[in-house]
Amino acid sequence: MAPASPPPPPDLTLALSDALLLRVLACLPEPQLTGAASLVCRRWMRLAGRLRRRLVVRDWAFVAHRLPYRFPDLADLDLVPASIAAPTALPHASSPLLTCGDLSLTLDASADPPLGACRFVDDDALDRGLTAVAASFSSLRRLSATAAAESGGLMAIAGGCPTLQELELHRCTDLALRPVSAFAHLQILRIVASSPALYGPGDGGGVTDIGLTILAHGCKRLVKLELLGCEGSYDGIAAVGRCCAMLEELTIADNRMDGGWLTALAFCGNLKTLCLQGCSRIDNDPGPAEHLGACLTLESLQLQQCQLRDRHALHALFFGL
Repeated sequence: MAPASPPPPPDLTLALSDALLLRVLACLPEPQLTGAASLVCRRWMRLAGRLRRRLVVRDWAFVAHRLPYRFPDLADLDLVPASIAAPTALPHASSPLLTCGDLSLTLDASADPPLGACRFVDDDALDRGLTAVAASFSSLRRLSATAAAESGGLMAIAGGCPTLQELELHRCTDLALRPVSAFAHLQILRIVASSPALYGPGDGGGVTDIGLTILAHGCKRLVKLELLGCEGSYDGIAAVGRCCAMLEELTIADNRMDGGWLTALAFCGNLKTLCLQGCSRIDNDPGPAEHLGACLTLESLQLQQCQLRDRHALHALFFGL
């Protein structure tokens, strides 16, 4: 008969209170805090979760069930990867990868269609998850999420997270931007318009002057605004300039705006930084030079991966700034 194994040594950390052990764990660097320290035991995992401030979620089921208990004090939450539904079959190593902006998706050859609305979590689940986040994270300061067709989830975030200062919203349409106007204290807003190539053709269109006007009238404390793939024009940019008097930084990426939007920059009276990213065109019809205003407070103009072959638009850009 084999001899009995000796009993495990006692856990000396049990003599430490949770408050004292939290002070010890807080001294660890982020990789160790989220890795080795959280694997010691259930108590350490629970305490390490209380120290976590930033998290990227990749499983939507985790949002509504375990997230508030595992990480109760989050300040920065990214839900965009979790809003992508898992493929019906495990992707092969050689499966094609589609990248659109910040998102990279593995095409599912067994799905029909291989890419479209079926690749994203349904709107009801999105609303339930956002409602759960609003009920559990009142001190949230930054949120990245995917817009749903209904506004219940985002309205719950606006009411339950009064300290939210930065919002990144994907798959945006004019309708999806209506609840964004309820975030009265928002300072940084990043809008990624709905793209038919990524989200499917029947997704309610993109962001036009209507959506820009809605967010301008609601988010009057914006300091930084990023518009990716939006289809606005003079009216939308002018509304932003008139209503968002504190706006200091404006970024326009993948420009799809109608001609004349450059003229509306004159309404941004406090603009200090203008950044154009990945724009195949700047302004198809900026209008006559005598109608162009001036951004007197502008300090920095950034052109990143933009095509500058249109001399008329380029002249209007520099003339108006």
